[in-house]
Amino acid sequence: MPKLITYTLLFVLFGLLILIRIFENELFYDPYLMFFQNDYLYVDSPRREVLKLVSFTTLRYVLNSVISLGVLYVIFKDKSIIKFSIVIFVLAYTILLLIYLYFVINPRQEDYYLFFNVRRFLIQPIILLLLLPAFYYHKFRS
Repeated sequence: MPKLITYTLLFVLFGLLILIRIFENELFYDPYLMFFQNDYLYVDSPRREVLKLVSFTTLRYVLNSVISLGVLYVIFKDKSIIKFSIVIFVLAYTILLLIYLYFVINPRQEDYYLFFNVRRFLIQPIILLLLLPAFYYHKFRS
């Protein structure tokens, strides 16, 4: 791919990740958005519909993951990296969602900080931020 097309695709893909973040209130059901923006260590957990919350969290994770896979493909153009990344995303989703569900179903104030960080991995493309330098290091070390 010519560099102009590569940079344009990266700009579009990162733009999509930014748009998901900007319009998170309008696109996704998540009562924890406002909860964690306030003084959450001193208030009770918000009311929530668990199935709806898990569905929208899953949707957001899938959107971020698909866009992240696109970024990884545009940068590295290696299908083995994409296959490995899919495994990482699926494993991370499974483990993080189980922990997330525990915190949603059993809210305790002493667990809010850990819950906040687990939730972050599900709703933000943090895994992409971990995989990019790892694959870059691997590619140029080999």
